[in-house]
Amino acid sequence: MDSVFVRPAQWPIVTSSELWSQAEADRYDGEENEMSSAAVLGPTVGFLAELAGDGRALEFAIGTGRVGVPLRERGVPVAGIEFSEHMVAVLRRKTDEATLPVVIGDMATATVPGEFALVYLVYNTISNLLTQDEQVECFRNAARHLRPGGRFVIELGVPPLRLLPPGQAAVPFDVSAEHLGFDTFDLVEQILVSHHLTRDGEDGRYRRDASRHRYAWPAELDLMARIAGLAPERRVADWDGSPFTQDSAKHISVWRKPA
Repeated sequence: MDSVFVRPAQWPIVTSSELWSQAEADRYDGEENEMSSAAVLGPTVGFLAELAGDGRALEFAIGTGRVGVPLRERGVPVAGIEFSEHMVAVLRRKTDEATLPVVIGDMATATVPGEFALVYLVYNTISNLLTQDEQVECFRNAARHLRPGGRFVIELGVPPLRLLPPGQAAVPFDVSAEHLGFDTFDLVEQILVSHHLTRDGEDGRYRRDASRHRYAWPAELDLMARIAGLAPERRVADWDGSPFTQDSAKHISVWRKPA
């Protein structure tokens, strides 16, 4: 059996992230097959590999290795931090510990030995931390792992609050025969809840899931980076490098540790 690094008892768990269950981990790749397509992963891995250069990369919340495994196959040494042992168990079906080591712990406090040219967080994962303090600690943890001149990268959606008519608290993001998805918003606490009704099997039944997230604006992330000693370097609308505008639905932001 492949092993994983286990979080030492002295590491405090400060995260409010919801823990993925075994059932959720087992079906994750199947439900996210579009995000695992070559059209998505090609630009993502290319962008990250260019930033890593000849250095090592560390993925916070590496999950099932959707990005980490192909980045490692690209030739970039990759390590990961992951809160859910069930997600790592799925990753271990793809690659072993020697090839892609993973520490079990939360991304705000867990540490990995050595320095890295790149630390990255993809697919809105920083929003799993439900308080501003935890998100700041995530930036600080990234800065601790970076070598001088290293970069921290985050992929995060822009909150779709402009789509909220007065008095409405929900915004649909997917309406299809197989899936109904909508977000509800707590505008005071900056919390959104993603609700999913997914067709489960051929008997016509739907499975209901929900997950909580703390949304943050790009300017707020820049301030978190500044607190952690990181400077903004680049912000684009997608992994292909398209310009970030007021109409962009998400952003890829890059901050650099001073050399």
